[in-house]
Amino acid sequence: MLQEGLSLQIKNLKILVADDDETSGLLIIEMIDRNKNEILYVTSGDQAVEHCRQNPDLDLVLMDIKMPGITGYEATHQIRQFNKDVVIIAQTAYGLSGDREKAIASGCTDYISKPINRDEFQRKIQSYFS
Repeated sequence: MLQEGLSLQIKNLKILVADDDETSGLLIIEMIDRNKNEILYVTSGDQAVEHCRQNPDLDLVLMDIKMPGITGYEATHQIRQFNKDVVIIAQTAYGLSGDREKAIASGCTDYISKPINRDEFQRKIQSYFS
């Protein structure tokens, strides 16, 4: 069970959710919205890069890997060219061996596979912002 203190420690973050699947995007937003964070939402890798350029104060990017246009890997690589500090967590339905390593190699800070477990997701975010 998620501890109440956990949700309290990850409030007031500026978060970009990048996911081309509306259902997945809404689920992720629901998981973090209750923590009263500022949330931006985009549906492509190109938009993710542009929003990161326009919002250098982002704390967290939740980056889907398989998106139209440029992939989450490429978007992350481009974001790292101008923002080395933002926490980027890859989130993908690909849970194959080596996918986490590929995400980290592209510049992601961490990786979580779909379907996303709410408690694991909250713990992962808290580990970067506590």
